[in-house]
Amino acid sequence: MTSGTGPVGVALVGAGVISGQYLQHLTAFPDVRVLAVADLDEARAAAVAEEYGVPVSGGLDTVLGLPEVEIVVNLTVPSAHAAVALAALRAGKHVYGEKPLALDMDEAAKVLAEAENRGLRVGNAPDTFLGAGIQSTIRAVRSGLIGAPVAVTAATQGMGPESWHPSPEFFYQRGAGPLFDLGPYYLTALVALLGPAARVSASTRRAREHRVVGSGPKAGTAFPVDVPTHVNALIDFADGPTAGATFSFDSPIGKRLIEVIGTEGALSLPDPNTFDGPLLARGTHDPDWRELPLEGTTAGRGIGVLDMARAIRAGVPHRASGELALHVLEIMAAVTESGERGEFRGLGSRTPVPDPLPVDWDPYAATLT
Repeated sequence: MTSGTGPVGVALVGAGVISGQYLQHLTAFPDVRVLAVADLDEARAAAVAEEYGVPVSGGLDTVLGLPEVEIVVNLTVPSAHAAVALAALRAGKHVYGEKPLALDMDEAAKVLAEAENRGLRVGNAPDTFLGAGIQSTIRAVRSGLIGAPVAVTAATQGMGPESWHPSPEFFYQRGAGPLFDLGPYYLTALVALLGPAARVSASTRRAREHRVVGSGPKAGTAFPVDVPTHVNALIDFADGPTAGATFSFDSPIGKRLIEVIGTEGALSLPDPNTFDGPLLARGTHDPDWRELPLEGTTAGRGIGVLDMARAIRAGVPHRASGELALHVLEIMAAVTESGERGEFRGLGSRTPVPDPLPVDWDPYAATLT
């Protein structure tokens, strides 16, 4: 599907902490124009818009009413993802959202169905898998560097975000927790690398019933924990590899790792919540790791929006797609259900594996005229 010419107009909905990372990059990419920022707190939207030189601010209706806006970047809290996405689609806008796509599969299916019925696109974070680190990993695996992938060990562990985030409550509500907040980075990278998953099993627990805000004006305030905060998952991929993954907000041992074992060697991947390296490899009989060179962009959050914008103009698929996000959401939902029921859960969705970005893909080049 092609649409229009020239740079693509973009509006952000949600002016919270993450909006600065998006705006820092999107305002520097010549193929998109950031036209507006919206938030429930219109004063906050105005302050963020002024900081980044964005001409319009206000509420959701304000930005949806701008005909020049083609993509709405949905940076709201998880509980609002589906509602805002549906409002944007009904206003005739493509939508790119923060993770997760929605709180559950029913909500997500409604979003994708609405987009299909209207001939519009859905994109979704994370776009970190488009950075040089994971893209170089994908090329290394496809080149046969480690033979056929056999198994993966993945972990993201820490004590949770309440020590630094001034309003961390939503991290412990439905649609968040370590699985839904950090899991998408790891699971998206693994699906992009190994293809779709077929079934999962899991064990989950919640270490504490309450957490305490550690910074900002609400410091010292206790709030409830509604989701599992330590998740151990086993994921079987349709093409054969299996992965063991841990997602935890309960660990004093900080850990970020993905290791892929193949028939001819192994890879130690970069943190999938970043866009760069290091990427390490070792052969079956090598005594130690060696660092591989990286190829690709390390620009940062927003490259998924840019790839979507360029794809809209070219009439080709974008990479951080709604279908990919739906499959990752189903993995996380099935992991949650398995933890509750103590049984394997099969997956019904499949997703096309995105093509790697061209090595010379440059977010700072003006390609849309």
